[in-house]
Amino acid sequence: MTELAAVHHEETQKSQVDTETTERFIAEKHIGERIKRLRLKKSMGLVELGKHTGLSASFLSQLETGRVVPTLRNLARIAMVFSKDLSYFFETEPQAMFRVHRRKERVRLPQTGVDDPTYFFESLGYMVPDRHMDPYFAEFIPLEKSHEPRAHMHPGFEFLYVLDGALDLHHGDHHCTLEPGTRSTLTPARLTPMSATASARPMP
Repeated sequence: MTELAAVHHEETQKSQVDTETTERFIAEKHIGERIKRLRLKKSMGLVELGKHTGLSASFLSQLETGRVVPTLRNLARIAMVFSKDLSYFFETEPQAMFRVHRRKERVRLPQTGVDDPTYFFESLGYMVPDRHMDPYFAEFIPLEKSHEPRAHMHPGFEFLYVLDGALDLHHGDHHCTLEPGTRSTLTPARLTPMSATASARPMP
């Protein structure tokens, strides 16, 4: 091989993705593990999955253990059995998370947008990134009889769990009093405490 040819060959190698990097990239997607989780969630054996996909049980076993890499066609067959999109197998998996949020770390804030707040709240989830719910500890202040209750509105659903006191709950045409240990699920509502103290927090 001439010197010119050797240089050209070296440059060609540098411009191509090497096999080791490719295999590592595929392995990081944990495709086999995802297939196995879907199968076990449905309490489905390899033979049964094979009947639905037209793939042999031995081939599926190799897929799950990472010994072979599926083609898009075979992966599509598996995805359709579990009503998943192909993107499911390539999306970034959520990382395990552990958070401890102590009481002394919470910040107590008044109801926003008013001069005379009717409740105070503390966020229980501000340390959790990309959360799908916003849990709060709230203390509702008893209202004077002459004080008109103010509607508490926000999008989505709300879970209430009364810890202490009593909470008078108005929701559309519905009206009830929640006592300690009572849980309620609702869309935006108007809340009024009835006793000397009232505390509530959403529950998962």
